[in-house]
Amino acid sequence: MKIDSLILFWCVFFSFSIDSAAQKFHTNSQRALNAYNAGHKQYEFLYFESAEQYLKEAIKFDKRFYEAYALLGEMYYKLRRFSESAFYYREAVNIDSSYNKSVFYILANAELMSGEYENALRHFKTFLQFDNGDEKKRTAAIKGINNCEFAVNAIQKPVPFTPESVGDGINSEHDEYWPSITVDGQMLLFTRQERGEGRPNIRNQEDFYISRLVNNGWSKAFNAGQPLNTPQNEGAQGVTADGTGMYFTACDRLEGMGRCDLYFSSFDGEKWSKGINLGPPVNTRYWEAQPSISSNGKMLFFASNRPGGIGGMDIWYSTIDSAGNWSIPENPGKIINTPDDEMSPYIHFDGKTLYFSSNGHQGMGGFDIFYSKMNDDTTWSEPVNIGYPINTYNDETGLIIDASGTKAYFSSIRDEKKGKDILYFELYEEARPNPVSYFRGRVMDKETGKLLSATYELIDLKSGTIIADGLSGTDGSFLVCLPSGCNYALNVNKKGYLFYSDNFMMEGIHTLTEPFVKDVFLTPLKTGGTVLLSNVFFEFDSWELKPESVIELMKLHKLLTENPGIHIEIGGYTDSIGTAQYNKILSERRAMSVVNFLTAMGISSDRLSYKGYGSSFPVADNASAAGRRQNRRTEVRITRGN
Repeated sequence: MKIDSLILFWCVFFSFSIDSAAQKFHTNSQRALNAYNAGHKQYEFLYFESAEQYLKEAIKFDKRFYEAYALLGEMYYKLRRFSESAFYYREAVNIDSSYNKSVFYILANAELMSGEYENALRHFKTFLQFDNGDEKKRTAAIKGINNCEFAVNAIQKPVPFTPESVGDGINSEHDEYWPSITVDGQMLLFTRQERGEGRPNIRNQEDFYISRLVNNGWSKAFNAGQPLNTPQNEGAQGVTADGTGMYFTACDRLEGMGRCDLYFSSFDGEKWSKGINLGPPVNTRYWEAQPSISSNGKMLFFASNRPGGIGGMDIWYSTIDSAGNWSIPENPGKIINTPDDEMSPYIHFDGKTLYFSSNGHQGMGGFDIFYSKMNDDTTWSEPVNIGYPINTYNDETGLIIDASGTKAYFSSIRDEKKGKDILYFELYEEARPNPVSYFRGRVMDKETGKLLSATYELIDLKSGTIIADGLSGTDGSFLVCLPSGCNYALNVNKKGYLFYSDNFMMEGIHTLTEPFVKDVFLTPLKTGGTVLLSNVFFEFDSWELKPESVIELMKLHKLLTENPGIHIEIGGYTDSIGTAQYNKILSERRAMSVVNFLTAMGISSDRLSYKGYGSSFPVADNASAAGRRQNRRTEVRITRGN
């Protein structure tokens, strides 16, 4: 896509290219003209090195040879050697500033792309003084002026930025880029492009590599192996929050639908699977690449030039349903996308903060990194430029942020001999996403200790929305991301067992950056089995059920409906504050409220009983608030099994 766009750009941008057969030159030196004509011919055939030699030779013969300077400026621009391009265009303008007014536009762009903002600002304004009738160029020049003014101001107000290498375990003499990290921060997955042996300037094979965090340092990276990596190129990936899956880009595949498609690979604990093409409607005959998956696995962001967008390259997203089908991708609209290009989206673990690169929003000249927050109604806030010196006149892409929201990773060339390396830095506070924590669980049979594969779901207690769901692995393990700002219920279910429930009070009770690690024990459905209803809540000093209790009670209702032979007792418990008689009455009435809910939902009262145990049988110390909170509980005991 970049090559195709660049060719089109050359055709439009350099419309003034010199025709040696139809113009009078700024030289009387035949030797200079001969060298120029030879250079021009080499240039037309894209032999840039020899063209450069001839054109510089022409300048040696005549120091005021306008056309030789201008053609060198044009060639260097095509080669993205913007500083050199600006130098030769300025020389041409110094020789004859009135010969071709369009040169000021091209010169200003070269200066903008090499960070010479004051010069670029002056030359954009000079260009606008001339009415050449090219409205597209005038519009672009106005945009260039805005970018220059923004850049000058940004440089005067730099944001904190102290990048450091992630270490030799990851960085090598090859190119390393496009990092992605798991929510627990234990695995960094990235793309490595190896330089051809004996050909230091040739880079060919792209593969995925993995490094793990060991003693606060990154281990020696290893190749992710076959069948994920192939003799073809793989790159631009996004790993799932728990590290068990990966979405990535592969181009020019036999089974591909377009130039580049999105693929998925899963990890079974030993190796990554062969990439599977996501197919329609995500992939089309156009260009889809650079995927980023939300922490709950339900939203996939990517870049594409498919029809229906705002500009050339846009950011799109697709959602997945309960059957595993991806929806028709949606465009987030003009808030995010511009008539120019947007790419390299990264949706943070908080599920709301999107980082992306754009050359359409106001920035430093090339692709800048921006961030935007998704509102509750799925609209987006106005994108914010992440600032200088994170953004420069170069292209900045591929930024990711860890779960804490404080550490950012990106790739950059700091040593030409080593190529691109992965770096990290502490992200300043204003640009941070919401921090998240996570629950890492392992499911086991309470009686035998056998590891179990079970379904799990994380629910927003306030809205009742399922935030994440899935199936634990064959080793019983699962990981659920816990974004800040909500209180959550966790339910784990397996046929033949009582469900497990837990809650995570993220509103000031737990530290967001400290994970929850816990073994989840499931109790078999038989007489005497008990389960704690962690997500049944009552109003203070009352037996009135809170609305957020409904989710858990419906789980209990479902269990009873699916197992009609089960009879249960609801037991209520309190802390030790208050008299024993008062606590017994309160706990009994709370247990009765649960029974009343179930009977109202159609469960026969013959299968239900209740009892208040008051402050008897504490499970924690009543001397602390945390302990008393644990003692205030509701439990289910099976009085008759299936």
